[in-house]
Amino acid sequence: MAVLATALTAGVANAGQPGLDPVALQASLTKLHTAGMPAVYAAVRDGARYWQGAAGVSDVDTKVPARATFEHRIGSVTKPMIATAVLQLVATKKIALDAPIGDYLPENVPGELGRRVTVRMLLNHTSGIADFIAPLFPKPADIEANRLREFDVASLVRTALPLPPTGAPGEKWSYSNTNYLIAGLLLTKVTKADFREYVTRNVLRPAGMRNTYFPRREATIRGPHAKAYEELYGAFVPPKDFSVYKMTWADAAGEIIAPMADVVAFHKALQGGKLLPPAQLAEMKRTVPIIAPNGTKVGEYGLGLNAYALPCGRIWGHDGAVWGMGTFSGSTEDGKRQLSVGTNLMKYQRIKPDGSVQPHPTIDPAYLDVVTKAACGSATPPPASALRTTG
Repeated sequence: MAVLATALTAGVANAGQPGLDPVALQASLTKLHTAGMPAVYAAVRDGARYWQGAAGVSDVDTKVPARATFEHRIGSVTKPMIATAVLQLVATKKIALDAPIGDYLPENVPGELGRRVTVRMLLNHTSGIADFIAPLFPKPADIEANRLREFDVASLVRTALPLPPTGAPGEKWSYSNTNYLIAGLLLTKVTKADFREYVTRNVLRPAGMRNTYFPRREATIRGPHAKAYEELYGAFVPPKDFSVYKMTWADAAGEIIAPMADVVAFHKALQGGKLLPPAQLAEMKRTVPIIAPNGTKVGEYGLGLNAYALPCGRIWGHDGAVWGMGTFSGSTEDGKRQLSVGTNLMKYQRIKPDGSVQPHPTIDPAYLDVVTKAACGSATPPPASALRTTG
């Protein structure tokens, strides 16, 4: 769904300088805005030092400046929080990670599929269950038409299950938002409460995410925020604003709204062992390979966590995209540095004849510079050709 602006195979030779450089960080945000991004806001923590900043405008018509504290739809950055909640219940033996999902949700994942797909396969996207997004929004007009529609998650799962599978259960990684809709249903079934309540009480608030919430049926973002501009690879020119949108379609796969500071707090708490026991955090970092269509390994995915290779080493995190809003977030391997970057223009690139994404000549290199400086300090960003499609 989103295009992740980060390197996949970069080494650690140019590892960069430790600590924070506020001037360089702010300059990178300004460079990204100048390159064509309406607004960007970011937060970075390095040990006891903390920085947050913003550049650009929240509204291209009114020119109201962007703020670092904006609330933001974080999309699939929701997934690590859902996975954390499931793993908490694994730790208390209320869920078995390698049990068939049909043991818990026979009404949602029935028959042979329910017997073969495990909870782990849902969390690491090896279930083979197809993504519901493309069938839900087959045409650009459908994005506009469903702006205020309220979706039933069980119906979305039923729509996805008959679609051609992406592989046999456990065979290979294939990103599917349907997996996390099912994970949300699992949390609701086991806790006997709406999964949002459990995640808020046991993940978000203990992590210090005081301004993070599930919007449920609300179409608007509660606090100050940027407009959400979606170009859909040239389908919407000029880009359309989707900042008013009911997120019931995203559910446990990507519903959360949060400021960047709260996302940083989550990754700090997760890597610091505040949210999971060591055994479950280790399971979360047990990865499967992400293999490109040409057979090349391009990444690794754990349980709701991507393992990104940046110039300064591995970053554990996730990226996310909903209509008009993108996010990249994560933490260094040692847990000392966390970052989160939000942007308010999505799919501004174009599609090549072979179906791959053509990096934008100015925005994508500038975005890579923001992510690299936020994660690695002075390390040199990789080329824009390092972009790849992810969740």
